[in-house]
Amino acid sequence: MPYVPNTPQDQQAMLEAIGVGSLDELFAMVPKELRLGRELDLPSALGELELSAHMSELGRRSAPVGRNVCFLGGGSYDHFIPAVVDAVAGRGEFYTAYTPYQAEASQGTLQAIFEYQTLITQLTGMDVSNASMYDGATAAVEAVLMATSATRRSGRVVTTAGVHPEYRQTLATYLTNLGTELVTLDAPEGVIAPETLDTSLDDQTACVLIQHPNFFGCLEDVRALAEAAHKAGALFVVVVNPISLGVLARPGEYGADIVVAEGQSLGSPMAFGGPYLGILACREPFVRRMPGRLVGQTTDRRGKQCWVLTLQTREQHIRREKATSNICTNQGLFALRAAVYLAAMGPRGMRQVAELCAKKAHYAAERFGATGSTATAFSAPFFHEFALRVADGQVDAILQQATAEGILAGIPLGRWYPDLADCLLVAVTEKRTKAEIDRLAGLLG
Repeated sequence: MPYVPNTPQDQQAMLEAIGVGSLDELFAMVPKELRLGRELDLPSALGELELSAHMSELGRRSAPVGRNVCFLGGGSYDHFIPAVVDAVAGRGEFYTAYTPYQAEASQGTLQAIFEYQTLITQLTGMDVSNASMYDGATAAVEAVLMATSATRRSGRVVTTAGVHPEYRQTLATYLTNLGTELVTLDAPEGVIAPETLDTSLDDQTACVLIQHPNFFGCLEDVRALAEAAHKAGALFVVVVNPISLGVLARPGEYGADIVVAEGQSLGSPMAFGGPYLGILACREPFVRRMPGRLVGQTTDRRGKQCWVLTLQTREQHIRREKATSNICTNQGLFALRAAVYLAAMGPRGMRQVAELCAKKAHYAAERFGATGSTATAFSAPFFHEFALRVADGQVDAILQQATAEGILAGIPLGRWYPDLADCLLVAVTEKRTKAEIDRLAGLLG
């Protein structure tokens, strides 16, 4: 068991239950000569993150090849997961529970989902969150479909090259047979200029879909982009990185109408690409167009607090022509992990993680640039991810060399952007140490 949540109060209650007053009294039967008679010369206590890293390092010393150091990003990140997340999510009543179709038999699950929804609205600054979705890509698609329904415009959807390319591919697939034109604006400088967006909108544009920080890690001018979208009567849909909201403005503060995200960074492992967690939140006027489930809190006939499925817009529950979507089974276990993570971290912890990510990423960008063989591809501000241009285009050679040294150095951007074939996308989380960053810098040099 990786985590034993015994508080001092729990310990005192157990001591009282067995009839002793203290731990010393509990071990009084042990002869004095066998007890530790000196103070241990131990270092200062470590935080959980530092202690886990220390134990991992000790483990690597006894193994011929240690665990790879991960600088991968692009929507899946190597963040630290507090032990309490696994401890709670691994409990049988959560681990084996299924989607709550029968509210009266699922009070614990519904309460957990309600708390998840509450935490997501606090994190994003939006009015309401649903019970979660499959992943970030399908959540983005559902947000666009919400927008076409709410605005009664289905002619055009505008997005940018800074939105995750696989999200855009998923969206294009959904829109293929709906007669909706998908317009993708280039971002040659890593971000989209507000005036470029302004001239691309018309009276048939349902929404503008942007990502902030975007796929290149760059920060968009979201306030100006939101203003341009609203001036054209379109909704403003934003894909966010949940961790970045520890330091960046919440979407609700700069005019977002619908917010979506990939929730993997909130307490779920990278796990070879999934399963993950789709986050979707919106302003209250659009709540009835929201796909999936919405859990609400109320009181029963005895006046006792309870939880209910307030909204279920699936075709299994309402008339098919009124249903919003059929892809909406919530990722309950991963939503629970996100709720435990957010509750354990709190606002201060989220800010600390975000600051560590940003500071370490900027240190890495400076170190890599100082080698003379690489440079950041864009000048726009970034959060914890950046595109790194490699001299002579030796991307594959660098990746192979780094992998041989136990370092996953980044993602080759040429896979999606031919004009960036000489670039790597590098992500730096709070788990990366100065020594690891310097080690990669040495390889790049």
